[in-house]
Amino acid sequence: MKKLPNADRKFLIRLLLPVIIMLGIASVLRAEDRVNLEGTSITGNRELPKVLYIVPWKKAPVGDLVGRPVESLLDEVLAPLDREVFKRQVEYHKALSKK
Repeated sequence: MKKLPNADRKFLIRLLLPVIIMLGIASVLRAEDRVNLEGTSITGNRELPKVLYIVPWKKAPVGDLVGRPVESLLDEVLAPLDREVFKRQVEYHKALSKK
């Protein structure tokens, strides 16, 4: 291996020494950023099933089911619009919102 002249050695030392020092400081700072968290403890009986059964105890009266089924409402929303009817509805809305 070829020996470097003193001037080149000094140049390399001046160049590499600050880099080595910065790397050392960075590794120390990175080590201080760690946080140790406590573990989680679970209390309870693991033998019991994790199931919930919801059973109605009486039937709903027929009068409570007022209105149209959801499917017919969805069909109405997705139905095509008539151009004249839509224009008329927009005119009504503008007239009502001015008051």
